[in-house]
Amino acid sequence: MPNAPRMTVFLLAAVNFTHIMDFMIMMPLGDILMRSFRIEPQQFSIMVSAYTLSAGISGFLGAFIIDRFDRKNFLLMLYGGFLAGTIACGLVDSYIPMVIARAVTGVFGGVIGSLVMSIVSDLYPWEQRGRAMALLSASFSVASVLGVPFGLFMAEKMGWPAPFLFLGAFGSALAAVLWNVLPPMRAHLAARKSPVQPMALLRKIAADRNQLLGLTMSFALILSQMIMIPFIAPYMVRNVGLSQSQIPLIYLFGGVATIFSAQIIGRLVDKIGVKRVFAVGMLLSYIPIAAITNLPPVPVYVALTATTLFFIFINSRMVPAQTMISGVVGKEGRGSFMSINSSVMQIGSASGAFLAGLLVHEGATARLEGFYWVGIASVVISWVCLLIAPRLKFIG
Repeated sequence: MPNAPRMTVFLLAAVNFTHIMDFMIMMPLGDILMRSFRIEPQQFSIMVSAYTLSAGISGFLGAFIIDRFDRKNFLLMLYGGFLAGTIACGLVDSYIPMVIARAVTGVFGGVIGSLVMSIVSDLYPWEQRGRAMALLSASFSVASVLGVPFGLFMAEKMGWPAPFLFLGAFGSALAAVLWNVLPPMRAHLAARKSPVQPMALLRKIAADRNQLLGLTMSFALILSQMIMIPFIAPYMVRNVGLSQSQIPLIYLFGGVATIFSAQIIGRLVDKIGVKRVFAVGMLLSYIPIAAITNLPPVPVYVALTATTLFFIFINSRMVPAQTMISGVVGKEGRGSFMSINSSVMQIGSASGAFLAGLLVHEGATARLEGFYWVGIASVVISWVCLLIAPRLKFIG
């Protein structure tokens, strides 16, 4: 990778780090938040869904304007709103204001992910994009290894608002660096012949079988993951027997594992084929899904083995999936499509969290019941992706 684009990808990965940590920190804080706000699992799932639902709506609307602006300026504007919402999450003191704050954060966060992916896709040709996407996805691992454990440590020592306030401060410093270092990004403007019209864009996507398949796969993939993720940490505490102080180990071990596995997956995508890597990763992911959702009280090392494998194989699905979806449309319409795709993923995420809240309930002894149904649903839904992937065509 050339030096200049590599530095750009590192900066964008840092943006993703704060973006991902803001979302991820909600899940391991689940038990703390349910007890602090005195809410049920269904209400917690709504708290998680508030972000993703508003992000899905804003991502859809953002598709109509994302390709009209310099990507740098648009990213900085969105990032500023996102940081304001994150800080607000750390200042609220009850359930309803928290739901509102999460929704506001999602309004701005909903377009950031697609914008970052569009920038990376513009920078790298198809033959090198697997490694670039893997480097970008490393922000997920860093958020898991450093961000979430550190955030949980702050929550335990200083209260649950501390991680959100830390992210606000760190992100503000990062925004200043982006402003001074990130170069203007206008190449996509030259490729466009005229501003995108909302109905024309929707008609174009609706008429393109390839894009429709890509969006359907995105929705099913994220739905199959997010139906599980919100309740993993609470389940580990209430059913498996981990203490709240041991929850950061889930993200530490899982994140370290994916730091290395993501780079291997990225190279395999470029070397042996994206569809083959995706299919193998999908099938292997069923092993930890079945284990986690049926796990009885076990030693800590057994629980961490299951969750670490979950991180590895979920990531081995995401890297090739993101690479495939980035290639279903050309550069001139990629920003708009990726924003629509981000919206679809956010709605899938909200749907998954909400559906999990319907399947999981609190038992008489505070144990979470019905989590095994979540595992079954996750596997069944993900089969849609296995059916679609072979039918995708890659344009660039």
